[in-house]
Amino acid sequence: MRTEPTTNSGVRATLTRIPSGRRAKWLVILVWVVVLTVASPLAGKLTSIEDNDAESFLPKSAESLAVAQAEERISAGDTMPAVIVYHRDGGLTAADQQRIETDRGALANRFPATPPGPATFSDDGQAAIYAVPLDVTDEDNLPDGVNAIRDQIAGAPDGLQVKVTGPAGFTMDMVNVFSGIDSTLLLATAGVVAALLLLTYRSPFLWLIPLVAVAFAHQLAGASVYGLAKSVGLTVNGQSGGILPVLVFGAGTDYALLLIARYREELRRHEDKHEAMAFALRQAGPAILASGATVVIGLLCLLAADLNPTRSLGPVGAVGIVAALLAMLTLLPALLVVLGRRV
Repeated sequence: MRTEPTTNSGVRATLTRIPSGRRAKWLVILVWVVVLTVASPLAGKLTSIEDNDAESFLPKSAESLAVAQAEERISAGDTMPAVIVYHRDGGLTAADQQRIETDRGALANRFPATPPGPATFSDDGQAAIYAVPLDVTDEDNLPDGVNAIRDQIAGAPDGLQVKVTGPAGFTMDMVNVFSGIDSTLLLATAGVVAALLLLTYRSPFLWLIPLVAVAFAHQLAGASVYGLAKSVGLTVNGQSGGILPVLVFGAGTDYALLLIARYREELRRHEDKHEAMAFALRQAGPAILASGATVVIGLLCLLAADLNPTRSLGPVGAVGIVAALLAMLTLLPALLVVLGRRV
């Protein structure tokens, strides 16, 4: 059995004893359970603060952003037009024109405060458009209004194409594209990671431990990003919110593989699992910290970008890497020691 090198004494030796200690390991797990209890509700609110409007993707110096802000000031931001487009190859028929007037009348009854304007027909007679100003003073008015319009124009006869576009239609399409993307990416990432861990360890149980630790880290990262967005105005959109779980699961799994491989080696040299984990942390910890610090510094370089989504991705990703580091260097060792050698 190897003896403890004197050069490894001090702060690093003390820190490695915390997650691998006989009593301290239980304290580490308890702390993470408390963190999960507090973080989970906040992490669940992350999608509610995502800003996927077109303006949020533009740099502050963009002329188009200045135009959009000027339009909002002029219109006071109370309405957003939904443009309904009708089209038939070869020209709109009399029945199509009757359908347009029927839809306009029904929408005028549905939105009496902001009725649709008159229909405008193209020179070749193949298309017609009109706009419905939707009240957006309440955040629920826009989806309710666009859905009501789409319900009204549904069931068009064969050959007649009817679509909702304009600012209202485009905004709702953006919302629908990003809705559910976080859960889809999370499940896909977790599935890929689980499959890789199964192939790596060929064990029915060992693959679950790093996956549990990464899941804790993901909740901590989501809650931290939510806190930054609410406190310092960090911009979060569907892009950065979707990349966050991929970063946490990917980096966390890498760090777990390194630590577990080292722990396995130390178990062959030490009868005491606590001593084996302390040595494993002392040997693998600096490499894991160096790797994580490199990624964090690289991500923070994105703060120099002009585009808002790219700039915000830097701190969002950095928070995810830090959360993965914390979980892999504290929670994972404690879980491995608690579960013993046989796992």
